[in-house]
Amino acid sequence: MTDSWWKKSVVYQIYPRSFADADGDGMGDLRGVIDHLDHLAELGVDVLWLSPVYPSPQDDNGYDISDYQDIEPLFGTLEIFDELLAGAHARNMKIIMDLVVNHSSDEHRWFQESRSSTDSPKRDWYWWRPARPGMEPGAPGAEPTNWGSVFGGPSWEYDEKTGEYYLHLFSKKQPDLNWENPEVRQAVYAMMRWWLDRGVDGFRMDVINMISKDVSLPDGRLTAGSVYADGSASFIGGPRLHEFLQEMHREVFEGRDGLLTVGEMPGVTVDEAVLHTDPQRHEVDMVFQFDHVWVDRGPDPWLLVPLQLTALKAILGRWQAGLADVGWNSLYWNNHDQPRVVSRYGDDSPAHRSASAKMLGTVLHLHRGTPYVYQGEELGMTNYPFGGIDEFRDIEALGQYRQAVELEGRTPEEVLTVLRARGRDNARTPMQWDDSPHGGFTTGTPWLSVNPNHAEINAKAQRADPDSVFHYYRRLIQLRKTEPAVADGDFTMLLPHDERVYAFTRRLGSTELLVIGNFSGVEAHAAIDGWDGAELLLTNLEPPAGGLRLAPWQAVVYRRSV
Repeated sequence: MTDSWWKKSVVYQIYPRSFADADGDGMGDLRGVIDHLDHLAELGVDVLWLSPVYPSPQDDNGYDISDYQDIEPLFGTLEIFDELLAGAHARNMKIIMDLVVNHSSDEHRWFQESRSSTDSPKRDWYWWRPARPGMEPGAPGAEPTNWGSVFGGPSWEYDEKTGEYYLHLFSKKQPDLNWENPEVRQAVYAMMRWWLDRGVDGFRMDVINMISKDVSLPDGRLTAGSVYADGSASFIGGPRLHEFLQEMHREVFEGRDGLLTVGEMPGVTVDEAVLHTDPQRHEVDMVFQFDHVWVDRGPDPWLLVPLQLTALKAILGRWQAGLADVGWNSLYWNNHDQPRVVSRYGDDSPAHRSASAKMLGTVLHLHRGTPYVYQGEELGMTNYPFGGIDEFRDIEALGQYRQAVELEGRTPEEVLTVLRARGRDNARTPMQWDDSPHGGFTTGTPWLSVNPNHAEINAKAQRADPDSVFHYYRRLIQLRKTEPAVADGDFTMLLPHDERVYAFTRRLGSTELLVIGNFSGVEAHAAIDGWDGAELLLTNLEPPAGGLRLAPWQAVVYRRSV
């Protein structure tokens, strides 16, 4: 086992409440994951990332944790978790846990003690502040800062018992932990060691670049039409972030082999990511950045912007170049917070869904970095046809809808148009296992409706079809393991100004790969010379008939010796 084993690996994210329900209560569970381990082993993935399975009031679907060292009863027990861990390891798959330590649940015993009185020994475990000078505590505008919450509304909640406010960058049931307090950090490290001792293989760290705040907590800048300010300058990549991550590495990971650590870091820059992932600095193995999944967002959050391929290439090319010599990229299109990529950057119509899903997978997996597959991505699952706001369940969508309609004067249809395309519930509709009622996800009533297209898009049908998206993803994953240039080769972007064709090369020693994807519904020509007679390694459609002329949504991968 080498320190960089994850360069040749593929990670699969499981959102447990939507993956598989084994007991018929409409909610996915750990037994359901165990029942489908063979599906994941057949796919060929190496690491399973579990979204939170800890006890939680489920205000934010488990990202509000009330006990870091147990399993949510809806999902199972520690004994069942141990069985899942053993089953994954028996199939040569690792498991990493979701680490959510920027905030806890307000029902965690730490916060219950913290809010019990201003003299509580754990008072300073969270961010408590009095009202603004000269203002009545609890009055509108008396919050300590003007920051808005990610989920809508203010980022401060007034607590009548103690007459002060606590900070919550997300839901009011997700108070932010105060990492300035060394007792907090040691409690977190002890919990992490407990899971590693149990056998887990690492952590995906939720919004980990928010744990260090500017302790002066200054007001943010208000923009036109906004009720609350963006305070991210005070908590994104804060002054002690590197110090905290390096301390975590010393306290938790040092001396343990074969682990994977990835930090989710909204707003992280390439230069910051180089520092975070430099092996000599001992912070994390890779980061999740958001630039490429924000490329279709304009200055108005309630206005959809079509994908500009040249902008996407510029972003991903910048990250490839920036981490070429030091550090490492994570590669993803989908996760539990993003809409389905085939509906977003591809074409989810019956005529092109399969081809565009395969093309998007090809382009992503052949970049330099570790690919992440989100459940259902290997089937080409699509966005859900949401009707009204009553069909959404996500706290972010509901909170933003209320703020936009009730406070900002947006029309319901204006907001719904964006939520249908970008809402997180698109990723959270249940996994489509077969064409039976509820897609084989549950025998009960699912917590979130199954996409009605499960009759056509499901795992059972695709595993039986050698030309399916599932089997294409298997070939993509296998190519990473058999062709060293995929994991270790350098990266060169081609045709940066072409609005239809995404093309690049990967080179290692005397082997060079050419990867081309047509991001359009019309035929496109890749003006690249010198590849006549090269070996066609992979394509999602019939091989190009003449030169590098690609059919709509076609992907090709060529190999040659140089």
